[in-house]
Amino acid sequence: MSTRKQLKSLVEARRGVLVPGAFNALSAKVVEDLGFEALYVTGAGVTNMWFGMPDQGFMGLSEIANHTARIRDAVSLPLIVDADTGFGNALNVYHTVRTLERAGADCIQLEDQVSPKRCGHFSGKEVISTEEAVSKIKAAVDARRDPDFLVMARTDAAATHGFEAAVERAQKFAEAGADILFVEAVTKAEEVRALPQRLAKPQLMNMVIGGKTPMFGAEELGRLGYGIVLYANAALQGAVHGMQKTLATLRDDKQVLESSGLVTSFTERQRLVGKPDWDELEKRYT
Repeated sequence: MSTRKQLKSLVEARRGVLVPGAFNALSAKVVEDLGFEALYVTGAGVTNMWFGMPDQGFMGLSEIANHTARIRDAVSLPLIVDADTGFGNALNVYHTVRTLERAGADCIQLEDQVSPKRCGHFSGKEVISTEEAVSKIKAAVDARRDPDFLVMARTDAAATHGFEAAVERAQKFAEAGADILFVEAVTKAEEVRALPQRLAKPQLMNMVIGGKTPMFGAEELGRLGYGIVLYANAALQGAVHGMQKTLATLRDDKQVLESSGLVTSFTERQRLVGKPDWDELEKRYT
């Protein structure tokens, strides 16, 4: 089964499959190594970890396409790729889908914010008109070459127009051909519980650690009927915390040992990046 068919099956099962975010190839390999069933190529993570900048529209198509291609080479999991607003109008969305499909994405996520966008859990968001947003979803659907390539439509309208308006938008995105719906940054537990009852298409719920949405366990979200439970930047936040703790110890104690419990061992690091496989390949050619 192709990764696109795998992802479609996972989403349609509506059992709250946990999907972590990855911000580079090594973080993607860790996700796969730990047994997760799919991963999310996070735009916020790429922006934070590669540019050292906030998630406020600084990432472009070339950056996310490059990261997608590298991650696709590194892992065999289905890939959901964050494409922000599609980097322009409907024609730009058409080009974005072609580019990311070619790079190895299995699903593209598009949102309805005004460009430059910002993190869904930041204040100060604005959204484009429903008509323009629908046209962009239609362009994404038309652009895909593989019918198994999935289009995820995200709306940020809950923060600007209210929950009911966000539900209405999401329904229009479904009618435009979106395969998966994503109502971002709802702020009440009852809204989280209501969405699977209000919208027929499979949905993603975004669990942002420290964000605006109440936290739910993945099992409960699965029982509610969500297809995907996203932790887009849990790995990023964990990595930053680990770097801070390890480097603070190095600064204060002037050394860090494998036995400290602060670092992955040298051997484990080499296993994760596939050094034994490269060693075997080297033997074949020498």
